[in-house]
Amino acid sequence: MVLVIGSIYALPNLYPTQPSIQVAYTDSAKSADQSLLNELEDILEKEKANYEEIFLRENKIVIKFNDVDTQLSSKTLLQNTLLDKVIIALFLEPSTPQWLKDLGANPVKLGLDLSGGVHFLLEVDIDTAQQGRLELLLDSYRKTFKEEKIKFDNSSIKDLALHFEFSNNESYNKALKKYREDSPMINGVQYIITERPSSNVLLLEYSDIALKEIRDYAVGQNLTTLRNRVNELGVSEPIVQRQGANRIVVELPGVQDPTAAKKIIGKTANLEFRLEANSRTSPLRKEQFDFKENEFQNAYLEKAVIVSGDRVTNANTGFDESGFAQVNITLDMQGGRAMQKATSGNIGRKLGVLFVEQKTKSELITNSLGESVIEQTTYIEKNIISLATIQVVLGTSFRITGVGSPAEASELALLLRAGALAAPMKFVEERTVGPSLGKENIELGMKSIIIGFCLVVLFMALYYRVFGIAANISLIINLVLITGIMSLLGASLTLPGMAGIVLTVGMAVDANVLIFSRIREELKNKEPQTAIRDGFSRAFVTIFDANVTTLIAALILYIIGTGPVKGFAITLSIGIVTSMFTAIMCTRAMVNLIYGNKNIQVLKI
Repeated sequence: MVLVIGSIYALPNLYPTQPSIQVAYTDSAKSADQSLLNELEDILEKEKANYEEIFLRENKIVIKFNDVDTQLSSKTLLQNTLLDKVIIALFLEPSTPQWLKDLGANPVKLGLDLSGGVHFLLEVDIDTAQQGRLELLLDSYRKTFKEEKIKFDNSSIKDLALHFEFSNNESYNKALKKYREDSPMINGVQYIITERPSSNVLLLEYSDIALKEIRDYAVGQNLTTLRNRVNELGVSEPIVQRQGANRIVVELPGVQDPTAAKKIIGKTANLEFRLEANSRTSPLRKEQFDFKENEFQNAYLEKAVIVSGDRVTNANTGFDESGFAQVNITLDMQGGRAMQKATSGNIGRKLGVLFVEQKTKSELITNSLGESVIEQTTYIEKNIISLATIQVVLGTSFRITGVGSPAEASELALLLRAGALAAPMKFVEERTVGPSLGKENIELGMKSIIIGFCLVVLFMALYYRVFGIAANISLIINLVLITGIMSLLGASLTLPGMAGIVLTVGMAVDANVLIFSRIREELKNKEPQTAIRDGFSRAFVTIFDANVTTLIAALILYIIGTGPVKGFAITLSIGIVTSMFTAIMCTRAMVNLIYGNKNIQVLKI
């Protein structure tokens, strides 16, 4: 029964995968449709790009190709033609029959080093993070100066520095004293103060120590957020790590939906809650924004941000009384207090919810060598998604409506739940690890498994004869079970994982060797049937002890290790468990089938 189940789940690995690309609209509100499919067909046929099949699946279009070269050239062609209109991702389409899919049987996911993954290199925009800090600082000092009656005529941010122009020399000196009081940090000064007493102007910039703290916080927060987003996507064994001062590497092995991964990982989505500006609001303290659902409708909001998305601790979707999608928001204590303070004195006013998103604009330009290349520039877009009247004092829990379709609401909730990015990021590098490299790695790995397997089989057959043949059949069953379990668990097979399988092939016969050696010893003093029975039963304790100690080491490797080490530990752990089962149960079943209930006088082993 175990062998039948294992074989069913190992079976999908016999069906080859096909080079393909997925195409989806960049705008998450739009689902791929027949018009986009027709447009893709026209582009490919015009350039005579050969594809096997093109079809619509869920909210994306899948195009299958016969070879990798056509896949790569077609991706470049479509990207250069459609630019920012769509997201195009490479992937391998499995050809598993539907009846196996219905049973939950899928092929083993291949790791990034074998051809089943995507590599992203992202750069954190530190200037934007600094600008955000300065805006908060500007708003804070405006309030402080008003409370302490320090008069100023103008205040602004220019060239990543605060500019304050004071009304008189007295206010100038008070502000300078305040700056100096706020500047000291534990490890140095926070501000660089430029004094211009003749014009009563003070310039405030962050020091190198403060800039390093801002950079480390932004990169650290983005790392945590990206890990949360990858976990939300359900990617197995992802790698998300810092590279240098302000870059992050994201590797997604065995990814099943690369277009969705790129959408979620690359998107800088955040929320800002602001009060609607009224007639008493100064023109310098308000901004005009368009509505996300209707670009012809706009409203003025105050520049002061009450709460942003980094205060969100939980977000999930639901439906309001009219059946429209909504997002239920839960804030942390600090965010809840800020929201309560802002809304308690403003019952009847409107509260705006801004959706803040980093977007990329692509242009096809000709470089100095006369080659056509895509140049990308990033920009921040802010749109109002909700503008509702405050009817009661809001706290840590409330809801926002007007978020579009249920799919958009779900995506927004996911982004907020995973955490807000501390600073925008841009894709510096994006590549799928070359299928040719993966193919070579797979061929070499399979060759090593086959050579190791053949040598072990030859030795066992020659040395242990009939018992050796039984052990060899058990070894084949062991490989089938390892493959089936990895498919069932959805684990990714990496190159070190293949090394674990090669090691398992060699170790799997250890248990049989111990059993057969024990039977030889028992044959000196006992009848063949008794020797076989005692050989299996008495060798069990030794086999169990040896395998448990190896399993403990493999589990420690999995818990402490990362990436390739985990891949090795997974296959080794599965191999240890399956080898014990096949050596003790399967080999004994075959030996019983051959020698059971027979009067054996001489047993050769």
